[in-house]
Amino acid sequence: MLSLTDQKMVAPTVFVVDDDKEMRNSLRRLLMTMHLNVELYSSAQEFMEHYKPEWPGCIILDMRMPRMGGLDLLAKLVEQGVSTPVIIATGHGDVPSAVRAMKGGAFGFIEKPFDEQELLDCVNGGIALDHEIRQEAARRKDISTRMAQLTARELEVLELIISGKTNKIIATELNVSCKTVEAHRSRVMRKMQADSVANLAQLYFTSTALSKRG
Repeated sequence: MLSLTDQKMVAPTVFVVDDDKEMRNSLRRLLMTMHLNVELYSSAQEFMEHYKPEWPGCIILDMRMPRMGGLDLLAKLVEQGVSTPVIIATGHGDVPSAVRAMKGGAFGFIEKPFDEQELLDCVNGGIALDHEIRQEAARRKDISTRMAQLTARELEVLELIISGKTNKIIATELNVSCKTVEAHRSRVMRKMQADSVANLAQLYFTSTALSKRG
């Protein structure tokens, strides 16, 4: 069962990391006007100690903080494979810093003092992107789970099906009866939850792409 904290984190949350207490509280007041969950951290270290990548939302990082600044924390998150969108915030904005942030994987870059609407638009965009990323990750995981249910022979039949071969040709190539091929085909379609050969092919090629990526 999820803890009370984990239950709260099921809803999108904006994670604010800034060593300026007044700025943290100001951001919380603004973000809460949009009925968003907000979590505040006074340092990159405190954030890393508590943050869990499975928590949805977006992250606002102050660029200049003691010990570890926002860009260094961003680099660490990217290194760890965290896909949650990150917005870099700074009171010392300049073009090189913005370019470095975006090249480093930041979703957005905003300057202090904030234009409230610009900040809210950026946060909403980050949350929307995070939702898309998590939906796509869940879809890919589901496809991989379906593929893992296939036996070696069923996978063989699947590959022959999507290559456009008929049951008769598949039966000949595998040296089995057409009835056996039909049985394998039925199980493949059921396990893959495919309603057509086109859908089956789409699922197969998505899974193949994931395997190559992994």
